Amino acid sequence: MSTDSLVAGTHFLPEADPVRVAHKALASNLSDLAAMGATPAWVSLALTMPEPDETWLAGFCQGFFALAEYYNVQLIGGDTTKGPLSLTLTVQGFVPQGKALTRCGAQSGDWIYVTGTLGDSAAGLALLLGQKSVDDAALAETLIERHYCAQPRILAGQALRGIASAALDISDGLVSDLGHILKRSGVAAVIEVDKLPLSEELRRFEPDAEKASQLALTSGEEYELCFTVPEVNRGAVETALAHCGVKATCVGQLRPGTGITLFNAGEAVDWQLQGYDHFAE
Repeated sequence: MSTDSLVAGTHFLPEADPVRVAHKALASNLSDLAAMGATPAWVSLALTMPEPDETWLAGFCQGFFALAEYYNVQLIGGDTTKGPLSLTLTVQGFVPQGKALTRCGAQSGDWIYVTGTLGDSAAGLALLLGQKSVDDAALAETLIERHYCAQPRILAGQALRGIASAALDISDGLVSDLGHILKRSGVAAVIEVDKLPLSEELRRFEPDAEKASQLALTSGEEYELCFTVPEVNRGAVETALAHCGVKATCVGQLRPGTGITLFNAGEAVDWQLQGYDHFAE
């Protein structure tokens, strides 16, 4: 089970396409189940709106039910009320007893992997907020689409049961979310930033390699999986993920101690980075 809230002006722009808002809301919740290796089954939705808006609701329903039907998730209830635009979803699912992926099973020596590519969501958000612009309209649209319409890694999470020692989804940035595994498991991490998987679109958006890597480390709302794997299971990762069409990249290793150390091309770097802070001003 997982619950997430999305608030207009914080998690999405008030004028955002409701189709995309719905996809993002449901995908973010399903991603939590993916990180547990679970199969999603039901969802409830609490919707708060300032005024009834049939056009907005039609778009929202289109995006919501398209993703729900794809993952065979049933809407079983919820609530509506008047107020500032916000959404709260609770998803429920199944996982075989004793097989759930958690954050507390990692050990020193385990390898750190991420699925997909990182950084595109932050790039899309920067474009939406007008913090940066690009001349290529197709590139801008691709990155904005990736910000709003990530695909939860449900099948990948299921495939990693019995292989990964710990897992979570990247919602607040790799450097922030990986810290939860480190804290719960009592280990430290070394990240090889030159091994981070970056899309061609991100490299075009940010040609400076260091800045692109920093985006990849801090980009929130990626909804890719970060997971750790013991040495004995490394050979099983590619085979396990092959059937669901998801690529995983090894980006570092766990060590004794605390915190995260960054290396770039074999040299330690002192980048003062942090992921998304829900209560930052």
